[in-house]
Amino acid sequence: MARRHAFFISDRTGLTSESMGEALLEQFEGIQFKRTTYPFVDTVEKARVMVHIIENTAEQSAARPLVFSSIIDPQIREIVKSSSGLHLSFFDAFLNQLETELGVPARNSVGKHHSIADMQRYEARIDAVNFSLNHDDGISDKDLKNADVILMGVSRSGKTPTCLYLALQYGIRAANYPLTPDDLESTDLPRMVKPYRQKLYGLTIQPERLQEIRQERRPDSTYSKLSTCKNEVADAMAMFRRHNIPFANTTNQSVEELAVNIMQACQLKRRF
Repeated sequence: MARRHAFFISDRTGLTSESMGEALLEQFEGIQFKRTTYPFVDTVEKARVMVHIIENTAEQSAARPLVFSSIIDPQIREIVKSSSGLHLSFFDAFLNQLETELGVPARNSVGKHHSIADMQRYEARIDAVNFSLNHDDGISDKDLKNADVILMGVSRSGKTPTCLYLALQYGIRAANYPLTPDDLESTDLPRMVKPYRQKLYGLTIQPERLQEIRQERRPDSTYSKLSTCKNEVADAMAMFRRHNIPFANTTNQSVEELAVNIMQACQLKRRF
């Protein structure tokens, strides 16, 4: 398998260069990419260090490195571009077109870290994350009425990571409730979440995958037996269908895909 080095370089956290770069690399099969992320490359000195790193990598590789960057400062961007890697800058690709279309020059400076808007976004994230943590696995029904969505599912079906992703990325107050054996034996909704029927969303999973996950957590237990997993998943699905609760299968979906599906199905709006 061919091997290529891919650098994700940013003057901030690197999330933008990583996400956009990964979206492009996913389109190419048969190549093994060695990925390295360098955040906070925000000075001339750091940019020159990056060029040195890229050049060393290029000398030791059969093919030139790929460099995905999201650096706003033109001077720093030009220094990084002087390396022998294939440089793919998201600001170079889009800023000029936007300036032409909008008729306004870009300010070419790193975002206002302490602006009111950023503080509001930050506080919305923190509020949503705290809410999700305080309502994880049915810990408490206090303020549950303030939830935007309540995820239901058997143990280890992906509720917690999905809730936290919704909180971090969208500012959604997501709670989750684990379906217990007593819940699954009943024909009614669990007492804690029954008053919030319109906020419920179910998560299901293939029993074989569920067994693999549970086996890592509690090996060779009744909890991780395939028969237990099959029965619990079947009972959960019966509950979702009985009460007309929308649901998604987490087996082959990433948490990002799940979150988008939930946002659309529940008609939720991003808080920032």
